[in-house]
Amino acid sequence: MELKTLLDALFPQGHAIAIEDHVLTGSATTATGEVTVIGTADKLEVGVDHALKLAATVLASTRAHPQRPIVMLVDTAGQRLARRDELLGINGYFAHLAKALDLARTRGARLISLVYGESVSGGFLSFGLMADAVYALPEAQVRVMDLRAMARVTKQPLEKLQALSKSSPVFAPGVENYVAMGAVRAIWDGDLAQALLDALAAPVEGDTRRALAAERGGRTLALDISAAVAAGHD
Repeated sequence: MELKTLLDALFPQGHAIAIEDHVLTGSATTATGEVTVIGTADKLEVGVDHALKLAATVLASTRAHPQRPIVMLVDTAGQRLARRDELLGINGYFAHLAKALDLARTRGARLISLVYGESVSGGFLSFGLMADAVYALPEAQVRVMDLRAMARVTKQPLEKLQALSKSSPVFAPGVENYVAMGAVRAIWDGDLAQALLDALAAPVEGDTRRALAAERGGRTLALDISAAVAAGHD
């Protein structure tokens, strides 16, 4: 879906969102009030400057309107692998962005993410995945690491990982697999404005990803193991 079409569908009552260097910042009107909007476009590779701009918008929002929801629109091909960004310590900038979002949450802001394009690696982990709930459009592409990169990191044959991906969502990219693992709460299809209102109105239940994954069969051990660890069992 084209970005303008998406914005009009999500915010039919109006929006004032600037797009500069593929970074979205601004605000929009919903039936229940104003929301702050941040995001990325055109499969942006997120670098230090982009992370700073996103974090600055989050901090300004939580300073002026502590309980105003923040909607994150995600289309990123991951983190920028440029020499400048690495030398500046891109991990620190991503940590700053993640902390800004967590500060907004502790001050009462709801954090909602919608993946409408791609969501890959560090560009997603420190941004969209920080939300209280992550949603996606049907055509979205969600992956933390593709199987070729995973094979290099784990030193496992690519063919083995490809075989595992057929039976385990943990090894497989694709929005349906992330729904099964509980990382994506649901896929939005149809009335996007109403879907957003429903998400904003949903009760805050904490991190439900493990429970959703167990219910959906995407991760069969995570819930029980984490419960045992929390209870102090061996």
